[in-house]
Amino acid sequence: MSSPHTPAEVTPADDSGSTAVGPLPRSVLGRLFAVVGPGAAPALRRQIARVAAYSVLQGVTFVLSVPALRALLDRDTTAAWWWSAAVAVSAALTLGARHAQAMGGFSVGLATINALHHRLGDHLVTLPLGWFTAKRGDRLTRLVGQGAKDTSGIVAHLLEPLLTGVLTPAVVVIGVFAWDWRLGLTLLVCAPVLYAVHRWSGVLAARVDEKLDEAAAEANGRVVEFARAQSVLRAGGPDCLGWSLLDGSLTAQDREARRRARADAPARLLFGITVQLGVAAALVVGADRLIGGAAPGTLLALLVLTVRFAEPVAAVANLSTTLRTSVAALEGIVEVLATRSLPEPAEPPALAEPGDGERGLEVEFRDVRFGYDADRPPVLNGLTFRAAAGSVVALVGASGAGKTTVTRLVARFADVDAGHVLVGGHDVRELTSGQLAGLLAVVFQDVYLFDDTVFENIRAGRPSATDAEVERAGLLARLGDVVDRLPEGWRTRVGEGGAALSGGERQRVSLARALLKDAPVVLLDEATAWLDAESQAAVQRTLAELSGRCTLLVVAHRLETVVGADLIVVLDQGRAVETGTHHELLARTDSRYAAFWRERTRAGGWRLDPVAADEETAPDTATAVTAAAPGPKKAEEVTTP
Repeated sequence: MSSPHTPAEVTPADDSGSTAVGPLPRSVLGRLFAVVGPGAAPALRRQIARVAAYSVLQGVTFVLSVPALRALLDRDTTAAWWWSAAVAVSAALTLGARHAQAMGGFSVGLATINALHHRLGDHLVTLPLGWFTAKRGDRLTRLVGQGAKDTSGIVAHLLEPLLTGVLTPAVVVIGVFAWDWRLGLTLLVCAPVLYAVHRWSGVLAARVDEKLDEAAAEANGRVVEFARAQSVLRAGGPDCLGWSLLDGSLTAQDREARRRARADAPARLLFGITVQLGVAAALVVGADRLIGGAAPGTLLALLVLTVRFAEPVAAVANLSTTLRTSVAALEGIVEVLATRSLPEPAEPPALAEPGDGERGLEVEFRDVRFGYDADRPPVLNGLTFRAAAGSVVALVGASGAGKTTVTRLVARFADVDAGHVLVGGHDVRELTSGQLAGLLAVVFQDVYLFDDTVFENIRAGRPSATDAEVERAGLLARLGDVVDRLPEGWRTRVGEGGAALSGGERQRVSLARALLKDAPVVLLDEATAWLDAESQAAVQRTLAELSGRCTLLVVAHRLETVVGADLIVVLDQGRAVETGTHHELLARTDSRYAAFWRERTRAGGWRLDPVAADEETAPDTATAVTAAAPGPKKAEEVTTP
C-alpha cells in the first residue's frame, strides 16, 4: 500500500490507480462539477443558467427604472407610461425567473446530496484499508452527514445570492455607463477594491475555519465514543478518562467557534464599509455633476440605481461565513475523492474452474515486505511461505508479528511494498476486486453485524442463497442454541453492530457467513477467540469438516486450536522463522514454537488456592496465586489468557 517515500493516502502501489474526480479546476463551481459527477452535471448547468437569467433580468429591471424615474421627474407622462410598462414586463419576467431558479435550487440540491453520497460510497470501498484511521473516520462522519448537506447548500442556497451579487451589479454598471460614464467609471473602480477586500477577509478567516473543522471532527468522534462506551464510563465514574476527553473536545470546539466569530466580524464589517464607501464616492461624483449643470432628474435616477448596485454586493458579505463553511465541506469531499484507489488490472486473467475433486486454492507469499506507516519499521519484512490447496495453515507468533496483516494482504485490503501475494497462482493485484472477493471468505476477530436479523446477517455471505442454505450454515456454526434463546429466532434483529448478541455469538454469525459463501479460500483471524469451551469445541469440529474442502489460513493465539494444522508458520519480526507440523516443531526443543507451547503448558497450571489468614502477616488476605505443576485442573483453577 505504502512505501517509505509514498504516502498511502495519496498514491497507490503503482501508476494504474485512479481517483474519483481526476484533474481538478481551481474554481468552486469547477470543483462542484467534478465531485457531483457526469450524472448530476447537466442539472447543475441548467440551474446555473436559471440563476444567471434571473440575475441579469433583475439588473435589467433596475436599469429600466432609470428612464422611467427620469420621465416622471421631468413630468413626461407619455414616456413615463411606456418606460413603466417596460419595467413591469421586466419585473414579471424577473419574478418568473426567480421562482424557477428557487424551485430548481432545491431540486438540484437534493440531487447533489444523492450524487455525493453515491460517489463517496463507491469510492471509499476502493481505498486501501490503511487509509481508514480513527481520525479520518471522524471526518468522514461529518463529510457524509453535514458536509454533503453544506456542499449541496452551495447549489440550493448560495448560488443565487453569489451570482446575483456579481451579474446584477455588472448589468447596473453597464446601464450607468450608458447614462453617465463618470458615475459608471466610479462604480467600476470599486469592483477590484471590493474583490481584494473580500479575498483578504476570506484568507484571514480560513485559518480559523481549519482549526474549527479539526476541533469539530474531534468532538464528533468523542461524542460517538461516549455513546458506545457507556458501560466503561459508568464503571469508571465521573473521574474516568472518557469524561474528560469528551469535555475537553467540546470545550475546544466552543473555543474555536468563538475565535471564528471574533475573526469573522471584523472581516464582514470591513467589507460592508468598503461597499458603503463606494456608494459614497458615487454620491460625491453625482453631486459634482449636479453642480456642473447635469440634468437633476437623470442624476437622481442614477443615484437611486447606484444604491441598488450596493444591495446585492453587500449581501455577499453576509454570506461569507456560510460560504466558507460550504466551500470547506466541498474541499473535504474533494480530498477524499482525490485519494487514489487500489489499482485495478486493465485485463484481468480468466480464472480456471476447479477440476473434479479439487477444492481450495494455493496461497503463497514471496518475499513480501509491507508497512502501514513509512515512519515505522515494516510489519512484514521478507515473508515467504506457501499454503497448499486444500490445506490448513496456521499462523502463530507474538503480538505484532504480522499475523493479521497476512490475512489482510491476501484479501488485498492494501498492496504490498515489495514481493508478491498469490492466490491460485495469480498475484492478487492481477485480479479485480470482484474476482478476488469471490475467491475468499473472511472471519476477522473484530466482527461487525448489520442492524438486521440474524438470518439476513448470515445471508450477507452469499445474497443469492436460499433460506435452507442460510439455516444450514447457521447450524454448522453452532448457532442453533443461540437462536432458540432469541425472542424471534432467526428473525431477531441484532441491533447496530450486533449489540444484542454477545461477542462469541457475533463471531459464530460471522463464521456462518463464511460457511455459507463456500469460497475456495477461508481466512480466519482467531475465529474461536470469544467462544466458551463448549462452543469452541463445536466450532473446531465445524472447521475440521472444512479441512480438505477449502484452503484454511488461520491466525491463532490459542495454540491448542492448531494442533491438527497441516502447516504451522511461526512469525517473528515480519518473517517466517519456523515452519512445520505441530509434532515436527515440538520435536525441535530449541524452536520458538516449542517455547510457546511450554509457556502455555506452564500457564495452564496456574490456580487460585485458598489460604488461611494470618493476623500478623496478612490479615486481609483470603486467597493467593500459586503455580502448580501441569496436570488435571481442579475446580478452583483459573487459566490465564
